[in-house]
Amino acid sequence: MKNYIYLIVCLILVLGCQNKSSNETITVNEKMLLHHLKVISHDSMQGRFFGTEGNYKTQLFLAKQFDSLGIEPAFPTGSIQNYPFTFTGQSRQDMYPISNPAEDLSNVPDTTVTGGNVVSMIKGKSEKAIVITGHLDHLGIRDGAIFNGADDNATGAAALLSIANYFKNNSPKHTLIFAAVDAEEIGSLGCNYLLNNSPVALENIVLNVNMDMLGHNDSSELYASGLYHYPNLKQPLEDLKSTKINLLYGHDNPNDPDVEDWTFASDHREFHKRKIPFIYFGVADHKDYHKPTDTYEKINKEFYVEAVSLIIEAIREYDSFLVNESKD
Repeated sequence: MKNYIYLIVCLILVLGCQNKSSNETITVNEKMLLHHLKVISHDSMQGRFFGTEGNYKTQLFLAKQFDSLGIEPAFPTGSIQNYPFTFTGQSRQDMYPISNPAEDLSNVPDTTVTGGNVVSMIKGKSEKAIVITGHLDHLGIRDGAIFNGADDNATGAAALLSIANYFKNNSPKHTLIFAAVDAEEIGSLGCNYLLNNSPVALENIVLNVNMDMLGHNDSSELYASGLYHYPNLKQPLEDLKSTKINLLYGHDNPNDPDVEDWTFASDHREFHKRKIPFIYFGVADHKDYHKPTDTYEKINKEFYVEAVSLIIEAIREYDSFLVNESKD
């Protein structure tokens, strides 16, 4: 009888520990998160347009922060994954216009620009990987105005650092790849290059968590989009706990003419094209979207910190859920 009682007590203790782990309150270092956001969206970054000094400066800042947190580079050559992209014809004229172009654009020279993703990694117990993305670029300087892109998407880039910092101290089951990708604003060039030159085999990527615009919503509404395509990913989101954020689903049904479909709205599209499941976290467009007024001062700070905490919790839930699903 004593042995049975002992076993029951042990079982209760084990279950209690499991519940304690799953109900752990996630605390984000608010000061660090907001500091990173402020730096990335500062005027000195010049709007972070692809191929510009401000963009390269942002890459170096992110790489340095990952390194200071002790997060390993995803590549033997380091965390910055440089790649060339050549603009030709109309795309070259649109990006770098010359005066008096010929009608057939024959006098518009090709231009090759170097982009750069910042990619770091925490190795898990499994070779299967979850790739967490947020683009680092924005619109640059136009007509003398700096498009700082604080919400779009300095919020996602800064969030990557806080998420990596959490999992550095909470070992994941999956390998986690943190990718601040370049050139989303001109067609997800960086994300496409990353997947064509991935640090892990594409068949080992079980999920993409993409973040694009997390910090500017006056109604405390954050969307998790992608469940129309991958309904099996809903359960972990149902287990999330937040009294400060209203987590909504949708913006992913191509058959609903009344709601904008975000399936191809950001870098998660590159994963979806390759049949890799995604969940996209973001807010609805606001009055400062793609305007010079998208600045650090317009960010809803408390909402943003809570959104990043919620996304960390979601990744933690998916980290366990996808292991169990693979066993089934």
